[in-house]
Amino acid sequence: MDNPALLDHASRMPADDPVLFDPPCEVHRPPQVTLPLVFSSPHSGNVYPFAFVHQSRLDAQALRRSEDAFVDALFRPVVSMGAPLIAARFPRAYLDLNREPYELDPQMFEGRLPPFANTRSMRVAGGLGTIPRVVGEAQEIYARRLPAAEATRRVETLYKPYHAALRRLIDQAHAEFGFAILIDCHSMPSTSFGRDEPARADVVLGDRFGTSCSGLITDALEQELRARGLTVLRNKPYAGGFITEHYGRPGRDRHAIQIEVNRALYMDERTLAPHDGFGRLAGILSDAMRAFGEAPLAYLASGRLAAE
Repeated sequence: MDNPALLDHASRMPADDPVLFDPPCEVHRPPQVTLPLVFSSPHSGNVYPFAFVHQSRLDAQALRRSEDAFVDALFRPVVSMGAPLIAARFPRAYLDLNREPYELDPQMFEGRLPPFANTRSMRVAGGLGTIPRVVGEAQEIYARRLPAAEATRRVETLYKPYHAALRRLIDQAHAEFGFAILIDCHSMPSTSFGRDEPARADVVLGDRFGTSCSGLITDALEQELRARGLTVLRNKPYAGGFITEHYGRPGRDRHAIQIEVNRALYMDERTLAPHDGFGRLAGILSDAMRAFGEAPLAYLASGRLAAE
């Protein structure tokens, strides 16, 4: 635990006063962009507003169960390799960036939601909309309903600025290199795999079953991870969410892959504290991403993927 970035990340917990999230995200840019890769960490935010914790029926530790703790720190070395990394400051339990902008449960709010809100998705039904109703194993977050205006405020001041910044990074990579590859970074509980499943993975890659990213690119990333001793599954149980689906446009030379890392590899899932495996895993991921940054680019630059 002598990594300064990791120590800083671990120190930020519920604020004493309400947090305005200015800015709502951190964009780490390399001195010079040398790779057409963009890394996004939408669920690692760990600044919990006092008012949010106070109005919740759960304590701060329980609220953190949905947090992709330390994922931004795990992938931070990619910045020195020449790729930008964007990370949310606010937690997933407060607002989920991997959803449509207005995927909202009307039962959570007092007042009328905007008429364009998607209130009938499977994710809303499960309590996992843009403003989540539950964390962990279906633990209810709120003790009472929220004003409908609060949903609009969070979307307009947090969700939209993050996605605008992410879109700019992708556009910049595409303009510079003629193509862009978004790596959407997440972590998964070690219990993601059922006891009767023969395979448990260190990493799950999601490309929406080949629709958000060229298969050659996904193959290249899987190969680099496997070469470093990690077990890898593809699209099961995580095929990618809104971010992967929304930004992945292979036909337009914009590719998106979701990567889920098994939390047990780098942290204690009960205490949510990193353990000695953190440094090892960060090194493996850094090496793999460096090699991956070189592997598929020749195919893209030569136009071979455009003919797929």
